[in-house]
Amino acid sequence: MTRDLKQQLSLYLVMGSQNCIHDPVTTLEEAIKGGVTFFQYREKGEGARVGDERVQLGLRLKEVCHRCEIPFIVNDDLQLALELDADGLHIGQDDGDVNEIKRKLGEQKILGLSTHNVEEAVQANKYDVDYIGVGPMFDTKTKEDIEEVRGPVVVKEIREELPDIPLVGIGGINQGNAEYVTNAGANGVAVISAISKAKSPKYAAKEFNK
Repeated sequence: MTRDLKQQLSLYLVMGSQNCIHDPVTTLEEAIKGGVTFFQYREKGEGARVGDERVQLGLRLKEVCHRCEIPFIVNDDLQLALELDADGLHIGQDDGDVNEIKRKLGEQKILGLSTHNVEEAVQANKYDVDYIGVGPMFDTKTKEDIEEVRGPVVVKEIREELPDIPLVGIGGINQGNAEYVTNAGANGVAVISAISKAKSPKYAAKEFNK
């Protein structure tokens, strides 16, 4: 599996079973057929699986990712990432000491960090994380604890300050507004419900890649 993150971040699916209207494994398989290039397992919130069920689903989703040669990342939970031997971990601003998390995760693993402004992005770059998520780009109902929506202008500001950092926009992105995010300088877009709740995840992903 290559580590050209700038290309891999092109279409980044974030999903757990609670986000799906179809079977989550089938949803992921179809989404990858449609062009998803990166996957984050985010099994949290109302209706999410817990305990061994969460682990077993993670293993099945990881198998799909590896069969299709795309990275399998875990959201927030370092212990789950280690238990699943995930390809990496994505954390938020309040998820702990970034350097300590990097050490425990391991140098060969991918570490992503959520940022909301230039200051947080610059700090993330000092931590030497592998990529940053920037958002929210637009209003979203998937996450309730979101920051103020400033939109793609934040991507533009960060890109001017950090021209080389791998960067993906997230939050309320759909097929109609994704180009504003990439035109602002993002290497890709991260989406949840626009693909996971689509009647055809494969078709929805293809529409993004147009």
